[in-house]
Amino acid sequence: MTAQGLLQIAIYVIVLLTLTKPLGTYMARVYQDESVGLNRGFAGIELLFYRLSGVNPEQEMRWTQYALALLAFNLLGLLVVYVLQRFQDVLPLNPQALPAVTPDSSFNTAVSFTTNTNWQGYGGETTMSYLTQMLGLSVQNFLSAASGMAVLVALIRGLSRRNSNSIGNFWVDMTRSTLYILLPLSFLLAIVLVGQGVVQSFNPYQTVNLQESVSYSVPKLDADGKAVVDAEGKPVSVTVQIQQQTLALGPAASQIAIKQLGTNGGGFFNVNSAHPYENPTPLSNFLEMLAILLIPSALCYTFGVMVGDTRQGWAILGAMTLVFVALIFVMVSAEQSGNPALSALGVDQTANSQQAGGNMEGKEARFGIVNSGLWAVATTAASNGSVNSLHDSYTPIGGMVPMWLMQLGEVIYGGVGSGLYGMIVFAIVAVFIAGLMIGRTPEYLGKKIEAYEMKMAAIVILIPPFMVLGGTALSLMLDAGKASIFNPGAHGFSEVLYAYSSAGNNNGSAFGGLSANVPFYNFMLGSAMLFSRYWLMIPVLVIAGSLAAKKKVPVGPGTLPTHTPLFAVLLIITVLMVGALTFVPALALGPIVEHLQMIGQH
Repeated sequence: MTAQGLLQIAIYVIVLLTLTKPLGTYMARVYQDESVGLNRGFAGIELLFYRLSGVNPEQEMRWTQYALALLAFNLLGLLVVYVLQRFQDVLPLNPQALPAVTPDSSFNTAVSFTTNTNWQGYGGETTMSYLTQMLGLSVQNFLSAASGMAVLVALIRGLSRRNSNSIGNFWVDMTRSTLYILLPLSFLLAIVLVGQGVVQSFNPYQTVNLQESVSYSVPKLDADGKAVVDAEGKPVSVTVQIQQQTLALGPAASQIAIKQLGTNGGGFFNVNSAHPYENPTPLSNFLEMLAILLIPSALCYTFGVMVGDTRQGWAILGAMTLVFVALIFVMVSAEQSGNPALSALGVDQTANSQQAGGNMEGKEARFGIVNSGLWAVATTAASNGSVNSLHDSYTPIGGMVPMWLMQLGEVIYGGVGSGLYGMIVFAIVAVFIAGLMIGRTPEYLGKKIEAYEMKMAAIVILIPPFMVLGGTALSLMLDAGKASIFNPGAHGFSEVLYAYSSAGNNNGSAFGGLSANVPFYNFMLGSAMLFSRYWLMIPVLVIAGSLAAKKKVPVGPGTLPTHTPLFAVLLIITVLMVGALTFVPALALGPIVEHLQMIGQH
């Protein structure tokens, strides 16, 4: 790796960690109802929301009430997004007169944005009206992110309270997450992005003349749509000349800001942040990439503040960052090495087997390999899913890195809220394993971890692999699943495994070679998103309620310190071992064998 590449990675990580403490402190004060300026200046608006919805902000909830409120609110959001898509052809703010979305695609997209997955089986600028993008998708970008943050805060209260039967008020946590954290940060980022050239407009798409016309040949078809052949039976071609291009516009900047800050992903345009109207400059690329991990990183410090020991937050953040940085180097090294089978002709291949310039296929020349690889690792470390390059065109090892990051459970930073509560569950498992080793009942932050909590933790850890591996196996067994696979062999398997890894871990990125916008995959992937979101949230809330009811246990000689580098290493080992034991056999059938085939051809 070059010195310039190392500098780019170092600047990104340093800026991210520098912003962690101030933003983390701010969010802790918001959730603890301490003054931060905004929550006092907009207190009237917050109270108005409660009055209009009939919510008593002083009334706290048991975990069962919290969970029911979460599910009811998210179900309502799902229905709204579904209806907007089905009737967008007769609703306003549709200047391109786009038709209604099909039922199966509407279901998949509604589930996707409600669960914070933002998997897209459609092309944004050719499928969704401005109204659907704003009122449906952008709104869910806020609310799904706030839902994850609310569940995290409930779990933190469960760890910090004693002898309590409540874990907070879902409506209050949702409102404050949106009003005082997500909304102001999104407003600031959107303004900066507009200044960088990201479009924000209600105008219809614009048709412009090309500076140079483009010509290409296509098969000539008859009235029945069949290819015309000449007297020798050869297909007849006709030349098409293009002199104009349609430029897609829309209110993109506002959606891009929240999609990155809320770790949603899901682009306004089909190619996401590889599109020059969505990500026009190196600065916009850096800011969007920073926004992806900003809140997940800062929430680690928020966690430390709220449990009364900031060292706990730093230990978890340190574990996340070590894995993150290590995988960046694996990714970038693989892409800079390129494909040895594509070595330039005329070069002494025995002396230098590297592909000239590295693997630039599917990458934007504006950003290069380092920023493309850094983005790919960041977006799959978080449950974001937006892309600035084509993951399907990465080398086998380069493509395996983002796939495996998702398969680790989206806990290396992860989604806003969801990543940290997933990592806390792994921390509970880690202290339980340590307790078994020394023959003592394990404790985490002064709370005894017993069989009940471990059963819930097992559900949280096992549900995503079940959805990923089960869905992949079923799709490869059924004709409906195999019909959408156009790449033979190991890479076709990798595309299916990646799709379920993305849906089953609420990420949203994809290997683009799988034709997934069909009824079979829309239903299967939508189901994976639903189960992997709510069958994780509910057990986490169960753990929160159970821990809140327990008393604090004083620190003793057998207590495992959970704020030390040793515990951070134990946590990393726990996460990696679960990921390795679960997914390495499947990875061996996809990217690993593909890598062996690649180097074997050289």
